[in-house]
Amino acid sequence: MQPTTAAVRDAPPTASWPPVTVPGQPDRTTRQPLAELTAEPKLPAARSAAVTGPPPVTDRLTGTPGHLTAVTDREPVTAVGQPLGPLGPPPGNALSEGADLLTELRSAVSRYVVMPGAEALDAVTLWIAVTHLQPAWQHAPRLAVVGPAKRCGKSRLLDVLHDTVHDPFITVNSTPAAIFRSITEQPPTLLVDEADTIFGSAKVAEKNEEMRGLLNSGHQRNRPTTRVVGPEHKPTKFATFAMAALAGIGDLPDTIMDRAVVVRMRRRGPGEKVLPFRSRRDTPQLHDLRDRLAGWLVPLTDVAASMEPVMPVEDRAADTWEPLVAVADLAGGAWPQRARQACRVLTAHEEGNDQEAALAIRILADIRAVFAASGDPALLSTEQLLAALHADGEAPWREHGPHGLTARGLQLLLKDFGIGAANRRFPDRSQRRGFARHQFADAWARYCPRPEAASGGER
Repeated sequence: MQPTTAAVRDAPPTASWPPVTVPGQPDRTTRQPLAELTAEPKLPAARSAAVTGPPPVTDRLTGTPGHLTAVTDREPVTAVGQPLGPLGPPPGNALSEGADLLTELRSAVSRYVVMPGAEALDAVTLWIAVTHLQPAWQHAPRLAVVGPAKRCGKSRLLDVLHDTVHDPFITVNSTPAAIFRSITEQPPTLLVDEADTIFGSAKVAEKNEEMRGLLNSGHQRNRPTTRVVGPEHKPTKFATFAMAALAGIGDLPDTIMDRAVVVRMRRRGPGEKVLPFRSRRDTPQLHDLRDRLAGWLVPLTDVAASMEPVMPVEDRAADTWEPLVAVADLAGGAWPQRARQACRVLTAHEEGNDQEAALAIRILADIRAVFAASGDPALLSTEQLLAALHADGEAPWREHGPHGLTARGLQLLLKDFGIGAANRRFPDRSQRRGFARHQFADAWARYCPRPEAASGGER
């Protein structure tokens, strides 16, 4: 497949503007011509802003002037001893082009689609920009555009993505073989519409297990798929690493959602207006914006690859959001705050929506409360534990299943933590099935630490 921005992408990844400190790496700077090294230093942006105020930002598609403003006054969470990274405008005016381009792109997206919130709009804007730097990233975040019903703007958002991302490869029912054979060293951006026809039910999803595996493995670099090819049946490895956006009704499989920036679309309400999307009129403008975006980002490939931005989340969520935060740090202005705020809000929202995981954590915390209320005995019988859980009127256990939480249901909730009931001898010399307190110690510390422990009391 021929890239749509080949001329821009083939440019050497060398920065041509003044040196800028790489976020999180005070000793590294972007490269610059020797002549600029001897130039007179410019007035710092912070001092200029104090006199004249923040520079105006103009939407190049509408000509509407405006200003970038921060959306949060909270600083990103940082590990002990780790630098905070840039929270305000970068030194000088070197990166104002990136902030302007992201603001223009944000305006373009909102022109055609009503997003569920400012954070979702920021996340989509940054995800589009991230596609133009795929060679720089270790992880390729998925964009899950899901909604509860039709006419929520999912397909319209894919229309905008198609005209702004790097080398779009849109599909509705392509086979996994066709997709991974289309992924090269310069991978396209996969856009999968009507994903509910692939994963909408357990029976359908089972038939498309290979597609799910492809999307999961493509989240991380160096996770190829191997197929037997040709008359000699030679094992051949195919790359899977590529950015991917999936739109559909209802949630996607958990393993995909866990690797995705999730945007939950909704129908437009009364008074919410957008422009109709017309390819003949709108595509040329969006392509111009796409090419200018690539022209800014592609020369920064080496810089982006070396960045380790401060993240407000951890583990897989950090892997998924790191490219978005890195692009925001490259842009400067208000975008570093916007990116981290979007990361916090959307990640927390998905954690709250994961009902199965939430129940598993809730049962651990409630069992700890039962042990504490009983004087922290070494053993509790299953019967005692279930009676105490059912007695809590604010807990969900009396309504858990047709007959409330049972011994079997309790066993299933605790299975993934390696905790199970067993025949035990109690102080009254009776033998009953039950649990030992020490079985829960590790799970309590890992999944629901007490506030004092989470702030450093135990670690």
